[in-house]
Amino acid sequence: MRSPSFRSSAGRLATLYVCSIVVSVSALLWTVYLVTQRALEREVDLVIETELEDLKEQYDTDGLSRLVQLLNRRVDSWGRTGAVYLLVDSSDEPQAGNLTSWPRETPDAGRWLEFTIIAREHGMDVDHPVRARIFNLGAYRMLVGTDVSERQRVVRRLRAATLWGITLTALFTALIGVWYSRRVAGRVRAVAETCERIISGDLAQRLPQGTPPDEFDQLAGAVNHMLDRIEHQTMSVRTTFGSAAHDLRAPLHRIRVRLESVQDGDVPETQAQEIIRDTVADLNRVQRTLAALLQIAQAESGALPNEETVDIGELAREMADLYEPAAREQGMQLHAAIGRDMIVSGNRQLLAQMIANLLENAIKYAQHGRIDVDVASLNDKVRLTVRDQGPGIPEAERAQVLLPFRRLARDEAQSAGSGLGLSLVAAVMRLHRGSVELHDNQPGLLVRCVFPSAPAGRLRAGQDPGQGH
Repeated sequence: MRSPSFRSSAGRLATLYVCSIVVSVSALLWTVYLVTQRALEREVDLVIETELEDLKEQYDTDGLSRLVQLLNRRVDSWGRTGAVYLLVDSSDEPQAGNLTSWPRETPDAGRWLEFTIIAREHGMDVDHPVRARIFNLGAYRMLVGTDVSERQRVVRRLRAATLWGITLTALFTALIGVWYSRRVAGRVRAVAETCERIISGDLAQRLPQGTPPDEFDQLAGAVNHMLDRIEHQTMSVRTTFGSAAHDLRAPLHRIRVRLESVQDGDVPETQAQEIIRDTVADLNRVQRTLAALLQIAQAESGALPNEETVDIGELAREMADLYEPAAREQGMQLHAAIGRDMIVSGNRQLLAQMIANLLENAIKYAQHGRIDVDVASLNDKVRLTVRDQGPGIPEAERAQVLLPFRRLARDEAQSAGSGLGLSLVAAVMRLHRGSVELHDNQPGLLVRCVFPSAPAGRLRAGQDPGQGH
């Protein structure tokens, strides 16, 4: 796998995260180190200041002799506590304490002093750092301090731990950054390769998705859904064009043969009217097929033209009233049970054509019995149902008849048609974000179209959004 580079957004983002984390952790660890160091120093200074104040108080109360006695008794404190004492006169001659001489560099009284002494330990001379404070007692000067070698060892260890922490943090975050950028680059590369295969014509390819799903998987899911839609539309277009060419070839050929025969004068005048009538019938069939194809193409475009709020119940009632005479002529009964205010968002013309196709199919193929149209609400859905008592459609073929130019073998033998009626219904329902289902009406066919209800903000003015059947 190729290493991430700054030219990739993943590499730049990972580098930014690594730098941000390293700087933040470094600042935090270094702050802890400085605060701890200062706390240790302050603790040492507080011990010295307390001891110095105690000795000063003894001097003020009992005088110099008492101070000398106290210092002489404490000269053995070095071995136990590391305490350092020294009292000198005006000529810097030691009077009491456990130091043999006054430090070379001496600040003013009240100031802090750090110097090194040599102590004999286990037969060896060892340097010991000392932190002390000086106090003037008239003609005398007193130094009180303590060994800070242990404190310095703790500070050195703390500093080393801080530097190690910063280093390990930088290394660990760098490894995470490299892993993250490579992972992102790999996901993007897989998507790009899949897209290249799709562009090459393999529409069955889909973007890879992992578990558990992350943001990339959510994006891949949305793209795959889009690809499913594109594949469906592409296959529909291919099928439609192929079937259209096959379906229109025969009537166009018949029209041409008839016109050529009339042009050549081979047709008696008594047959001319019949030829004209048959030609017009074929032209009407071609026009209906082309009109249906245009409507399907419009519905499959994915863009809903002239979207408005439509009372699908009122529209279904109007279409039922329009087709009731045709059903009566066939000896059939058409009944409508419509709920109130069945509002959906859509194109009124396409919805009217969809309902017309359902009623025409019921009248054409049932040819007897009863046709029922009902519209009702179900939760946040509106359901349109058309039932007939005809021969129905076998379950194995219900998905096929929703495709363009697909007809049952029995229907091709019994009646003329293009096989576009139910495919237009399916296309209109997809355009309106709904679904169409075919079921057995026992006997006959039950077609159920389910629409999402119109949003409350899009209902007609003055309409109660809680109304419904």
